[in-house]
Amino acid sequence: MDSATEGKNPGNVIGGHKANLHNPNTSQKSKDHSRDILEDIGSSTKSSGGRSMAHGDNEGKNPDNVARGYKAAMSNPNVSSEAKERAGHKLEEMGAD
Repeated sequence: MDSATEGKNPGNVIGGHKANLHNPNTSQKSKDHSRDILEDIGSSTKSSGGRSMAHGDNEGKNPDNVARGYKAAMSNPNVSSEAKERAGHKLEEMGAD
């Protein structure tokens, strides 16, 4: 992260840049900057719809919470079928069902 984001909650920084990518009122230059920042901090900005979705690792996270998140994604009608399939594969990898 750069000096402007130092000391800030990384989740909030990522969320702000992801929101910027979806905001129709921001310039292309601003969106390019947000994409660059997300790439610099190791977040993927690609999803089935084009941009967004951080696909970080789950290191240091509570595995039960991670599994619950994947299960929630699978039952959410607003989640794409591709994302539901990925969540299902992740659950299988974790040995959770």
